[in-house]
Amino acid sequence: MSTAHGMRATLTAFAQPAALTLFFFGFSSGLPFLLIGYTLSGWLKLDHVSLDDIGLISYIGLTYSLKFLWSPAVDRIRLPLLRRLGQRRSWLLLAQCILAMALLGMAQVTPHAQLSLFLLITGVAAFAGATQDTVIDAYRIEIAPPEMQGALASTYIFGYRVALIASGAGALVLAQYAGWSEAYRIMAALLLVPIATTLLAREPVERRARAANWRAALDDGVIGPFRQFFERFGANLALLLLAFILLFKISDQMLGPVALPFYLDAGFKLVQVAEVSKLYGVIVGLVGAFAGGAAVLRWGAERCMPWALVAAALSNLLFLLLTWHHGSMPLFVVMISGDNFSTGLLGTVAVAFLSDLTDHRYTATQYALFSSLTVVSGKLIGGLSGFIVGTVGFSGFFIFSCLATLPALVVWFWVRPRLLQHHAAN
Repeated sequence: MSTAHGMRATLTAFAQPAALTLFFFGFSSGLPFLLIGYTLSGWLKLDHVSLDDIGLISYIGLTYSLKFLWSPAVDRIRLPLLRRLGQRRSWLLLAQCILAMALLGMAQVTPHAQLSLFLLITGVAAFAGATQDTVIDAYRIEIAPPEMQGALASTYIFGYRVALIASGAGALVLAQYAGWSEAYRIMAALLLVPIATTLLAREPVERRARAANWRAALDDGVIGPFRQFFERFGANLALLLLAFILLFKISDQMLGPVALPFYLDAGFKLVQVAEVSKLYGVIVGLVGAFAGGAAVLRWGAERCMPWALVAAALSNLLFLLLTWHHGSMPLFVVMISGDNFSTGLLGTVAVAFLSDLTDHRYTATQYALFSSLTVVSGKLIGGLSGFIVGTVGFSGFFIFSCLATLPALVVWFWVRPRLLQHHAAN
């Protein structure tokens, strides 16, 4: 591919109408992620919840890892009152409305005084967020051909990262000056924009045949996606792929519960964290996401994957800088730059890679399974992060998080040649 032709192809991919839609859908997906994770951990810490409990509470995020359990319903069940919107948009609108109400509910409850109720409402928000992720992933895969998925992944992540600015830097600044409850009310109001996008967006062409009866629906909707995946790749390669998907984002995911408490312990104020980590850092992450999208369009997701993995793992070692130099703003900027660029790069490569593995007949269920597996290992370890830090300290934890990528790299070098053989045979 010539440079000029490659540039034209890249611009064409980013200029398609679906790219703008995916930007707003990415914003909708990204908004709750920090509000039930990173930002929430800051609220809990300042509300005198212990670090051990904060780590355990982060297990609410495992809802995202379990979304494949109800993804067949998202693929197959038509919502009676919303069916005229189509399968994808009807489910998306329902999930977005429930999410907005749950965020408003969190704003009405004080964590330390009503912790059980607060966690229940947070769980509803996580369930709604995970459901909308399932729908949006299916929408993205169905709305454009495979060669455009790299561009759609980039614009989706662009929107996602803008939402991280709002729910990270924006929420922290609002909490500093207006209080946590007001911050969460404003976050709920921001969902009005993606809700309007859902109402105006084009529904993808439905490629799934409707089952004749409930037995056929159960077989096709629940068993079919898994059977098709193993038949398509063969048992050995399918298992290797699932093992890789389970492992490759561990180092990134496990930092979540302790990152903000670490910044606060390192001597930074909420406003400083907002400015550097959740404003400047997210912008750097956008650069990484677009770099990943351009790389995928030029070289393909599989060739980019090992380099993105290594970059993400090494970026965790930058956290050691703040363990040695507490309160150093220049080193904080360096650390955030490396971490967010590599995370954005890996995120785009991962989305394109997982999309390539998905069959259009089972987009919601298969992609939900893949994306669930990407977070489950890191979330499980992340939930114990408070105990790990208490045992080995922050320095030992960050080194461990870097080394946690090694199993994924080992599996990748088993998977890659077998994938090449599979592509050649098909």
